[in-house]
Amino acid sequence: MDVTPFVGEPLALDLVNTRPQISAEAVDLIADGKGLRVWLELEKDRLPELSSTDMASISAADLAPIHSVRENLATALDHQMRGLGVPAAAVEGLNAAMRDAPAVHRLEWGDPPALTRQRAGSAALRLAAFLAEDAAALLAGSGGRLIRKCEAEDCVMLFVGNNARRRWCSAARCGNRVRVSRYYQRSKSS
Repeated sequence: MDVTPFVGEPLALDLVNTRPQISAEAVDLIADGKGLRVWLELEKDRLPELSSTDMASISAADLAPIHSVRENLATALDHQMRGLGVPAAAVEGLNAAMRDAPAVHRLEWGDPPALTRQRAGSAALRLAAFLAEDAAALLAGSGGRLIRKCEAEDCVMLFVGNNARRRWCSAARCGNRVRVSRYYQRSKSS
């Protein structure tokens, strides 16, 4: 099954949204190295710390830290959206990923001087740390309280609901399906 990942929300939400539901079945779009590379290619402009060589070097054997960040964030968001306290284990999981490849700032002297960020570790650990940092910023920021689940019955996608009228992850994706279904039901009953 070839499904294009849903992107365009904050990076951390795009990560959680790599597990859509297709025909009532949960699908993992980054279950293997190929799927991860497809997602990374879509997100490359938002991943300044990862080179194309880094992206190509991540294999299926390296996915555990990235999946862990996704699971911890999904758990935290689920609890937060239901008005429950975020589990300490989810917070610690995100903190552990950031500790595994902390960002260090470095002054590069030149014309002009530049302040750069570097991380040590494998490409997968650096990516997981970057994603965990983005997830932490989302959870700690005002956008974290605006996360909503798509209202389409068969959709599990999350989005930032900064517009009170927004109900679907995508008007083109779920909004059209819901409207067509309603139209069909109205025309069938008349």
